[in-house]
Amino acid sequence: MPTCETTFTGFLHLRDTSPTPTVAVALRSWRLTFATAVADSKDRRPRSTGSEAHYSDGRYYDQTYRRRRQDVRFYTDLAIESGGPVLELGVGTGRVALSIAKKGIEIVGVEPVAPMLEQAEENVRRLAPTARDRIELRQGDLRKLRLRRRFPLVIAPFHVWNHLYTRGDIEQGFRTVRHHLRRGGRFAFDVLLPDPASLARSPAKRYRGGLVPHPHDGIRYRYSEYFSYDPASQVETVMMDFEHPDDPNRSFCTPLTQRQFFPAELEALLHYNGFTIESHRGDFEGKPISLATESQVIVARTR
Repeated sequence: MPTCETTFTGFLHLRDTSPTPTVAVALRSWRLTFATAVADSKDRRPRSTGSEAHYSDGRYYDQTYRRRRQDVRFYTDLAIESGGPVLELGVGTGRVALSIAKKGIEIVGVEPVAPMLEQAEENVRRLAPTARDRIELRQGDLRKLRLRRRFPLVIAPFHVWNHLYTRGDIEQGFRTVRHHLRRGGRFAFDVLLPDPASLARSPAKRYRGGLVPHPHDGIRYRYSEYFSYDPASQVETVMMDFEHPDDPNRSFCTPLTQRQFFPAELEALLHYNGFTIESHRGDFEGKPISLATESQVIVARTR
């Protein structure tokens, strides 16, 4: 029986041997691109192929994560407790924001990736008018965002902070949060818990999944993932490979880069950026961090 394991995408993966030729070339190209971006003092952020490619199709994103609900309940409960309004950094397609608006709470959602924002706007249009009027969507970079208002709750759900790759990015993100929080307000977010065994995986190994239907053409693509980790930058690259069943020219692969935060490191970053931690848990139900943890869930306040 093959070895099985799951990853954050929620698909079942079977261990295989080597990458497809398309992915092998893409992985080599991506490592070079990422190294160049990190070395460039004028642009220390990885190229958009790794930080935005996974978010280039809002319909596919909604389809992939439609069953992810625990985080939605967690952030919605915090929003109700705060009384609103809420600022969401990285609103995506509106998974969390729609739920919060339906509960009668005003929310401002900021998203840098245009296709995600377009899908969010489409999703908002389907809401009842009363809920629709409670959502304000904006395109913007969370590192540079400066609104002329403050909020009792700022949230950054579903690994948004994993896309802040350098210390400068991270500090800019925290400055944005501090700028927008009311006195005594809360900042809630979640990031992946690094798995040393996972990060040590060979980029040459293929983790094969099942057939994945694409919402645009209805074709069921053969799905696989490949993993590569740079220990110096603490950035993991996941190469998601979609093989067309009949036409290799219609196959494609999508890179996803995520900065890894170890728990003690994250606590230090929060402390030295002016925050005190209210809770630091291993899931959205309040369990402690353990070897089985996928996401660290943090609620903090400014000092």
